[in-house]
Amino acid sequence: MSVVTVYAVFADPAEAQRIGMTIVEERLAACVNILGLCRSIYRWEGAIETASETPALFKTTLDQADALIARVTELHSYSVPSIVVWPIERLPADFGDWVEGNVG
Repeated sequence: MSVVTVYAVFADPAEAQRIGMTIVEERLAACVNILGLCRSIYRWEGAIETASETPALFKTTLDQADALIARVTELHSYSVPSIVVWPIERLPADFGDWVEGNVG
């Protein structure tokens, strides 16, 4: 199976909801889990910043990961959004079949 998780953070829950809905509607992911607010500490333009952000986990296939990243980047409010692919080593076969059947 070629199921992966794509992790991304968003400015707020509304942005995560809007983009998550679009990604699932466009079949770039089978589902998205929008998590609770997190506190981020990062360096931006030479200064250390902090912000509350909303992380999300997209379940998709490796074949669709690049298209998902491109689409989230296009819809995202950040000029440099954090979007990364995490491999999945093991999963129930039925779940993998469900993801693959709902993507693409």
